[in-house]
Amino acid sequence: MAVMEINAALVKKLRDLTGAGMMECKAALTEANGDLEAATTLLRKRGLAAATKKAGRSTSEGLIGHYIHMGGKIGVLVEVNCESDFVARTEKFQELTKELTMHIAAANPTFVRREEVPADVVAREKEIYKDQVKDKPANVIDKIIEGKMNSYYQQFCLLEQASVRDPNTTIQQLVQDAIRILGENITISRFTRMKVGEQSAQ
Repeated sequence: MAVMEINAALVKKLRDLTGAGMMECKAALTEANGDLEAATTLLRKRGLAAATKKAGRSTSEGLIGHYIHMGGKIGVLVEVNCESDFVARTEKFQELTKELTMHIAAANPTFVRREEVPADVVAREKEIYKDQVKDKPANVIDKIIEGKMNSYYQQFCLLEQASVRDPNTTIQQLVQDAIRILGENITISRFTRMKVGEQSAQ
């Protein structure tokens, strides 16, 4: 296989796409033989590893993001936390917060993460799915129910939803990308979505 030349323009393009450092981008492009998509995937995987290391760190700073949509018919508040006020003031952190508010307005999640789904809701959903697959072979029922529960979480839990801007990326991945770029742990604490004439789901 011919080795593709890794020029400065390609490195810059990858850097613009991912926010990674120049040397990281060049190394990823070299490893991916100049394939931009493959290099992006490599950087995301490495970013995920870095983000995981930061996940336990305390987040007591941050912002309350807000967004009003459709002529005042839908409003969103979201609390996004980080480790320092310095990061909270960065353009990248503010962009993330804004994107989250717009996503919540459009996608209407109910919970931030699957751990917040009440046990009685989980039990109710499992009973519904169990009834739906009662005629299936016993050895596959649990796996089918698990798959249906994962689909439920992807529909109703913010972090597991696909971004409305980029359906190939989850909200969790957006947060992890921001963690990699900003170098601090970032968490979404809570949100409220209000629509005129509609009771809040939370």
